[in-house]
Amino acid sequence: MVGIYARVSTEEQAKHGFGLKDQIRECRKKAGTTECKEYIDEGISGEFLDRPALSRLRQDVRDGLITKIVCLDPDRLSRKLMNQLLVTDEFDKRGVELVFVNGEYARTPEGQLFYSMRGAIAEFEKAKINERMTRGRREKARQGRVLRDFKIYGYGYDKETAQIIVNEEEAAVVRLIFDLFTKPNSMVKGINGIAIHLTDKGIPTKRGASVWHRQVVRQILMNTAYIGEFYQNRWNTEGMLGNKHKSPDERVSMKERPREEWILIECPPIIEREKFEYAQKLLQDSRRRWTKKGVHQYLLSGLLRCSDCGNTMTGRRSKNWGKYEFEYTDMKNTAGAKQKGCGRKVKAQNIEAEVWETIRSWLEQPNEIAAAAEAENVREEIPYEQIELERLEKEIEKAKEGRKKILSLFASGMEIGEEEVRETMRSLKEKEEIATKQLDELKARMKDAKEAQFNHGLLTEAAEYYLSKNSDELTFEDKQQLIRQLVREIIVYEDHIEIFTY
Repeated sequence: MVGIYARVSTEEQAKHGFGLKDQIRECRKKAGTTECKEYIDEGISGEFLDRPALSRLRQDVRDGLITKIVCLDPDRLSRKLMNQLLVTDEFDKRGVELVFVNGEYARTPEGQLFYSMRGAIAEFEKAKINERMTRGRREKARQGRVLRDFKIYGYGYDKETAQIIVNEEEAAVVRLIFDLFTKPNSMVKGINGIAIHLTDKGIPTKRGASVWHRQVVRQILMNTAYIGEFYQNRWNTEGMLGNKHKSPDERVSMKERPREEWILIECPPIIEREKFEYAQKLLQDSRRRWTKKGVHQYLLSGLLRCSDCGNTMTGRRSKNWGKYEFEYTDMKNTAGAKQKGCGRKVKAQNIEAEVWETIRSWLEQPNEIAAAAEAENVREEIPYEQIELERLEKEIEKAKEGRKKILSLFASGMEIGEEEVRETMRSLKEKEEIATKQLDELKARMKDAKEAQFNHGLLTEAAEYYLSKNSDELTFEDKQQLIRQLVREIIVYEDHIEIFTY
């Protein structure tokens, strides 16, 4: 029986318009018989050998069902010379006649050479197509165009402008996720709690699934697109196209490109930068903060660190003079621990009472605490600082332009002394360096001001949550969440503690 093999990929279909029906018609004409079995691979690249229809054809050849194969062109069999020769050799060994519509395949040294040359040219053409497409996509990205719809939750894609736009319905859910993660509340606890909450509320994911997984929530919390920074050319997906045709151990994984190769595309922000950065800090600490519950719960779990050895201090029950009591210690008994600890111990009841009393005093007078912090760290002359920012940026640009003009005049042959040029260049460079240093200091002060305002907001939100409840009604979970909302870490010294806030 005669076997007809046809293949077309989406890319070639669009470029040449020579579809499957055309291939099959030409192959039937070449075969000269109606008794043909068709093997068709639609929308599959010729770069890979493992294709459903080609695999069936090879198996039928091995079983002796096919005695002749008709194909439009050698590059239909494969776009890689090595694979093309492998399949051809496989057919030859079983005495199967291989016929091409476009050109004859002769079993002679000359015929083999010509066949190999055509295969090499086909492989080269495929590589050039990929190179041009990659270069074209990268250039479009550099021009600020978003290449496709990347399916980012909270955003849509405008094909006409090739830009990311806000999907208000989903954006509201994104804001809810960040609020639930960064603000004290009675509804959820941690990333897993947020995923369960969204599932229970019947909110669909971007792909329309009814169940939210914690990893999806984590990815949303870490996505910089929500502060207006979307990166293209970040991931190298070379070789991944054929993963579905490969065994799990042969599949190519996606790799991150070097940071300098990323292409930044600005998009409309959904989350304030300060809140996003705060969420990142919480995520970094979440592993030790949200540990599995033991028999006894510890109010300061994941927050304490020894000042001497640097180990985190974990809660445990110990026996002292025949009486059991709870304590925090820096001792690590697990195998492979890098630092066993220096043996510092502190009674859980005492340190928990001290920390909670400090937090409670903050929550009962948030305005006074915030005012003291602002007086110490922040100047209130933001309008002046904005003017100064613009002035320094202009001064830096002016110094750069001055240096360019001096070099241009000197290169044009004007009668300017070399020493005079050097002195002028040195003076302009000094001005630029001084202005740059002042600009960096100013930006740091302005950032401190924003962070102070955000921290004030954190304290106010926590205070509102605290004051909305009767202090006697506060549960252990309420206290723990309020402490974690405000405290980044607590350093334990021999005779005192030091509390670090966000």
